Amino acid sequence: MAVREGLLALLSEGPRYGYQLKTEFEAATGGVWPLNVGQVYTTLDRLERDGLVQVRPVGPDRPDRSAAPAEVVVGPGQKTYAITVDGIAALGAWWEAVPTDDPPPRDELMLKVLMAIEQGDDHALRVITRQRSVLLSLLQAKRRERRAAANNDTLAARLVTDALVARAEADLRWLDTCEAHLPQQHRTVRKAHR
Repeated sequence: MAVREGLLALLSEGPRYGYQLKTEFEAATGGVWPLNVGQVYTTLDRLERDGLVQVRPVGPDRPDRSAAPAEVVVGPGQKTYAITVDGIAALGAWWEAVPTDDPPPRDELMLKVLMAIEQGDDHALRVITRQRSVLLSLLQAKRRERRAAANNDTLAARLVTDALVARAEADLRWLDTCEAHLPQQHRTVRKAHR
């Protein structure tokens, strides 16, 4: 999830303070994407620059503190952030966007295997085997975690764990595919160079 769109999604529910956005973003993502508060304010500055949010000062001269939850202490010079009409349109475009036929994002596992292939069959098979072992351990740990927290975690945390399990399973299938094609692919390349 892009931080920009995540903050807009939270602001679509009403004005928020910067630190409030940080904590709500982390809660909404099941705690797996912690944000640095500086990253939140930098992103909010860009969103304001682009006309997607509006800053509203709050303090003694501006008594509107309705965005603050009871546990937030509102001090002088604090600001709330509110989504604009353009921000709502940008968020709507993000909700509607679908994956395209672009190359996959740069993924460390994919890059590692592709580079290992360039080092030869034996090296590639060692890398694939090592990565498979680590992924199997990760998958087992996530499945145990999922069973242990079946009813205790938030929905977001359960969904994140499910996504991590699915990702590990997909990565394992991809490694199996790499291993199956590796010897065949290198035999074809060697014949072409003769």
